[in-house]
Amino acid sequence: MSHPISRRTALQQLGLGTAVLAGVTALPQTMKALDQNSPAPAGGRVKQSVCKWCYQSVPLEEMCVAAVGMGLKSVELLQPEDFPTLKKHGLICAMVSNPTVPSGDVKVGGITKAFNRLEYHDALVPAYEAHLRATAEAGYPNLICFSGNRDGMADEQGLENCVKGLKRILPLAEKLGVTVCMELLNSRVNHKDYMCDRTPWGVELCQRLGSERFKLLYDIYHMQIMEGDVIATIQANHQYFGHYHTGGVPGRAEIDDTQELNYPAIMRAILATGFKGYVAQEFVPKRPDVLASLRQGVRICDV
Repeated sequence: MSHPISRRTALQQLGLGTAVLAGVTALPQTMKALDQNSPAPAGGRVKQSVCKWCYQSVPLEEMCVAAVGMGLKSVELLQPEDFPTLKKHGLICAMVSNPTVPSGDVKVGGITKAFNRLEYHDALVPAYEAHLRATAEAGYPNLICFSGNRDGMADEQGLENCVKGLKRILPLAEKLGVTVCMELLNSRVNHKDYMCDRTPWGVELCQRLGSERFKLLYDIYHMQIMEGDVIATIQANHQYFGHYHTGGVPGRAEIDDTQELNYPAIMRAILATGFKGYVAQEFVPKRPDVLASLRQGVRICDV
């Protein structure tokens, strides 16, 4: 009759128990020390940015100082009035935030009300043209845009409407050398009813527009929720992706081993496509020391 033994006993019988168990016990403390004390990233093959909205408690000036110390090149999703602060610290805004303007009795330009509605185009076009000029004047590469929610609209109709609206601003974008990027967002958890919620829809929009100054913002967090298969999607569609965002799944928390995505592998896949743009950290830290979480995320992506 056999007698089952514990994993601990088996390791000890192999002469490995003490060392292995000590290493496992020490791992959390070791990771904590790395999070707090590691220097800025050394590789720099991935040009990294950070989305300011994820750090509401950190003033922009302080965020800029921290970003420079971590080796970041950009703080993003900011408005033109924030550009002087960035320039003071030698940073750029790799993805300029969208304008929002009134159209009748509603505000348009944000996630829910945007280019998939013809009735919003006359308000959106001049607002985007002004933002394009401000972005180009600052020397920044990208300006974000959104599809808007379905609200009962068929996806095909939304494509047709987005093409009509975006074709009105792309000639200026092409002239100024600024890329307009529509963000892919999940409609399952965070942005119910959002239309540009799957890569094939966004790729079809890119193909219909046929402009090198229109790309997709591939948000890894959002598309893991909607589609999964992140690396294969990047490999197959990278020519349509002008920018990337990170985020831990589930919960949009830190991008470490508390979540399901393998970010070093994803970063290597992005680099393998020849991508020269920016990857922005867009996770929302859950730990008290939010800048330590950012530092850890930057290091994880520094492959």
